[in-house]
Amino acid sequence: MRLGCIGDDFTGSSDLANTLAKGGMRVVQYTGLPDGPASDDVQAGVVALKSRSIDPAEAVAQSVAALRWLQEQECEQFFFKYCSTFDSTAKGNIGPVADALAEALDAHKVIICPAFPGTGRSIYQGHLFVKDTLLNESGMQNHPLTPMSDPDIRRWLAPQTRYQVGHVAAETVFAGAGEIARGLNDQHVAGKRHIIVDAIRDKDLVEIGKAAKGLPLITGGSGVALGLPANFGCTSGQVPWTGQTGKSIALSGSCSIATRAQVAHHAISNPTQEILAADVIEGRLTPEAIADWLIEAAGVPLAYSSADPSVIQQVQEEYGLERSSEALEAFFAQTAKRAVERGVTRIITAGGETSGAVVEGLGINTLEIGPEIDPGVPALRAGADLVVALKSGNFGAENFFEKADKALRGKP
Repeated sequence: MRLGCIGDDFTGSSDLANTLAKGGMRVVQYTGLPDGPASDDVQAGVVALKSRSIDPAEAVAQSVAALRWLQEQECEQFFFKYCSTFDSTAKGNIGPVADALAEALDAHKVIICPAFPGTGRSIYQGHLFVKDTLLNESGMQNHPLTPMSDPDIRRWLAPQTRYQVGHVAAETVFAGAGEIARGLNDQHVAGKRHIIVDAIRDKDLVEIGKAAKGLPLITGGSGVALGLPANFGCTSGQVPWTGQTGKSIALSGSCSIATRAQVAHHAISNPTQEILAADVIEGRLTPEAIADWLIEAAGVPLAYSSADPSVIQQVQEEYGLERSSEALEAFFAQTAKRAVERGVTRIITAGGETSGAVVEGLGINTLEIGPEIDPGVPALRAGADLVVALKSGNFGAENFFEKADKALRGKP
């Protein structure tokens, strides 16, 4: 294995795996820590954790364990993948994990770059934008677990880490890989270990990737991985894929603006059913009942809990954040499990926590990477008769659910 990757959620991990596969690398995504060694033909391994919103100490422990396994696979470089909206709080988890990985690898000049222009995420003068809007005005300020109230990634990271935070500005990035490398070194000499690197174009990310050749550790969104396959002698190619026949369902727990628009669009021509958190917590609605409805409904039926932020806040105030989120995750996991037991072969999920819960609930260990559905979202084969699409909340076109089903079926 050449490149070892650690993702802090399952959708983001498939996003990274998709980027590397498009770049020509043979990629396998692992769900949690693998039990044994990787296959000899794997060039990039992505260990997908569900560590984004857990206790920082536990996130560090899981990430370091993943690093040790990847080191046993004789990886030459390591990548820590987090969301392109830098989802975290003042206590973590990005900073603590980045610190631990950097210390374990004796890594300095650690790139911090969540930019992903293909989905509208860019970094300019250290500030993270979602399209033409600063992060803290994009809807992410209402995230139920990691509300983002400051777009300056330097300020946001500072309280999370034990090390000084540096910055390589856009004008340096525009000058190419050589100047980026010099900029990273200058920041290192100035005592900065974690270095925010601006990027507003895919071209910038490719140059950052070139500048990262030989660095032990890179961190960021999947975009900064665009330039990495070429460092290992890989060239872009078509990702092989065989579509899956059978029954398709969709499950959404994301409350992002993008996902709520996708749910509304899908409801125009497909059966949908809203899952109310209170009904789940109070036992008025069961996974068995929703699985039955999904099996019997025509088209691509969608069960969703993608509510307005004000509704989510009300539920959290009544039942508590942890109880409400865990109840919904367990509900979707059990619903997916029962649906597969009854013959479902294609599952589309929206939301990082929901996707992670479904993957864990189904006991999926490895995922083969297929073609891209929308930027950052690939088709994935989870077994001989099961394919999935795992979408982060803010990703995907308005008609994502229909596009995903076509891709999973192998239709152009």
